[in-house]
Amino acid sequence: MTNLPPGNPRSSQRNPLDFDEFIGVIVAFLTIGSILFWALSRKESGWNFAQWIPSLSPSVAPSIQPNPQVGLDNNFNNLLPGIPKVQVTPTLEPQLPAIPNPDISEGTIKPGIPPAEIPTPEKPVVPAVGVVGIIPPLVDSNTPNISPQTEVSTPAAKLPTIPPPKTFTDVPNQFWARNFIDVLSSRKIVEGFGDYSFRPNQPINRAEFAAIVNRAFKKEIGQTKLNFNDIPANYWATGAINDAIATGFMRGFPDQSFKPEQKIPRVQVLVALVSGLNLKTPAAPEKVLNIYKDAKDIPKYAIPKVAAATIDGLVVNYPDKANLAPNREITRAEATAMIHQALVKMGRLQPIKSENIVQATKP
Repeated sequence: MTNLPPGNPRSSQRNPLDFDEFIGVIVAFLTIGSILFWALSRKESGWNFAQWIPSLSPSVAPSIQPNPQVGLDNNFNNLLPGIPKVQVTPTLEPQLPAIPNPDISEGTIKPGIPPAEIPTPEKPVVPAVGVVGIIPPLVDSNTPNISPQTEVSTPAAKLPTIPPPKTFTDVPNQFWARNFIDVLSSRKIVEGFGDYSFRPNQPINRAEFAAIVNRAFKKEIGQTKLNFNDIPANYWATGAINDAIATGFMRGFPDQSFKPEQKIPRVQVLVALVSGLNLKTPAAPEKVLNIYKDAKDIPKYAIPKVAAATIDGLVVNYPDKANLAPNREITRAEATAMIHQALVKMGRLQPIKSENIVQATKP
């Protein structure tokens, strides 16, 4: 078997370029460079070479360092070796037109200052739109700055809550004392009976009146224990009677009795209210009492107190306003009306218009 000589290793190497091929490559590079140089050197063309090169994507854009000698232009020559040095603006947003400055001659720009930052007196500077920024909307200075999520609310005024008055089966709407009963029953100063009645024309006794006074005026008093020979220890109104006496609204009798079941006359109710409120008596009480037809029936001890009650609007007479009926037993409706007037005098209730309220002036 004949051994063949090894092949020539130089035969596999590539032959150098011919002279014609080398000249063609040089001409091609010169042609491309001349075209690019001519295109990019025209300032008025407005071409943006950055839009043609894929390398100007947001991932590559941060690597481009600005050239402080040319303002907003960047040195883009390091990315394309072999291309003559040109100044390229690496921006992805549209360029704003330069605003002319009357202080600078036409065709010249201050180095390092973008054209958009040169203001004029006639036209305000419009902020440029950046990659992540937006131009803020124009807002009228007179328009309140309220965001869409902001809810404008006005706090409602807080008014005192008063429960509705109780409805009684025996107090019709036309009843003369209906308004007085409604006001005091809504505040639980007066109450009705288990059968939903009020019994407005029923007389009240001294113990019942003491209980109403205690609920109406609620004066702060200490622990008071009075020993009456006619009130047992477990009597239902013992506490109310003690408070009514301690606050000056009521008194016992000289024989150490209170007589809780005794019906109370109208004159004693007026004396009790004037005493408890410490109202001043007029200088000439007899002249005040002349408005009553039955003024002669008023006990002498009660004349100053009844005159004070008349001037301060505590007297309510029904059906005849000029007839006081001082010694007649007071009804539940009459007592409710007079206690209401006492609370009005104290400023705790609003007045009620009624033709049965006696009005008099000081003599």
